[in-house]
Amino acid sequence: MDSVTHIVLGACVGEVLMDKKAGKKALLWGALAQSIPDIDFINGAWMPLTKELMAHRGITHSFLFALLASFFLALVAKQWHKKDAISISKWFSFFLIEVLIHLLLDSFNNYGIGWFEPFSSKRIAFNVLYVADPLFTIVPLYVFFFLLLTKMDHRRRLKTARVGILIPLVYLSFALVNKINMERAVERHVARSVQHFTAPTLLNNFLWTAVIKDSSGFQVGYKSIFDKKDFIFTRFEQNTSLLDSIHDHIEVMDLKTFSQGYYTVEKWKDTLVFNDLRFGQINGWENPSSKFAFHYYLSHPAENDLVVQRGRFAGLNFQSGRVLLAKMFGAK
Repeated sequence: MDSVTHIVLGACVGEVLMDKKAGKKALLWGALAQSIPDIDFINGAWMPLTKELMAHRGITHSFLFALLASFFLALVAKQWHKKDAISISKWFSFFLIEVLIHLLLDSFNNYGIGWFEPFSSKRIAFNVLYVADPLFTIVPLYVFFFLLLTKMDHRRRLKTARVGILIPLVYLSFALVNKINMERAVERHVARSVQHFTAPTLLNNFLWTAVIKDSSGFQVGYKSIFDKKDFIFTRFEQNTSLLDSIHDHIEVMDLKTFSQGYYTVEKWKDTLVFNDLRFGQINGWENPSSKFAFHYYLSHPAENDLVVQRGRFAGLNFQSGRVLLAKMFGAK
């Protein structure tokens, strides 16, 4: 999930777990603990881009890291709070719960995280929540400011903090039901064994996309949870032959691994482009043939800064936002 979500939810969880024992510092520790796994952003300072893509949400999002980081943070917090009667085991469980919540939340996105690194490179991605979903974040965000601004003896602090956790859990349950229904809708088109995935679209959990692999390409479609009709698909050729001359290049092999097989290759004039279909299309709900959000320039690798982020909101304006909102609620 996005950093804001981790920070505010971490603060809410911190308030509930500590229940005034550490004062408002529990908010800080909770926010910090849920931000720690994202320390891997520093990889960009020395790693080539494709290696950074592979490393992001890797070892720092593993269960091993959760244990080690929680132990280290517990030692620091225990030293910091010498005067407070909080045992090191209490601090350890506090930080472990916070970090594990981060790992669980990120597994619901489409990027994939390395729960089992360094013992296995398998990435876990349940594709249930978009990486930034305002409806998931809005309540814990409000609760965060409430906890920050009210006094520790306010009679509603603990109840409000619990609400800041409960509402996202309810929303997650809603998203899981949507996921199940979308998988069933896809299975009306193809067998469950056929390579495919479903995922929510930009900033919401109402409009979903499905990607289905066929013999030489992919079917990409959209469907609202309010639609009575099934997915409407548009086909994209994979064009693997365009990689024949560079198939053994490190960045190409990295991108293939990173995409988990969900990729197409295109020529944009003189530029060879690698698309990762897991990140959706640029306004695909409005134009089903539009470009993919994640597009990596193989011919001009120096122009790939912010390759994951740059396509997410490209082309999003008032008009396309209106179309997205309408599609979310089942408009044709």
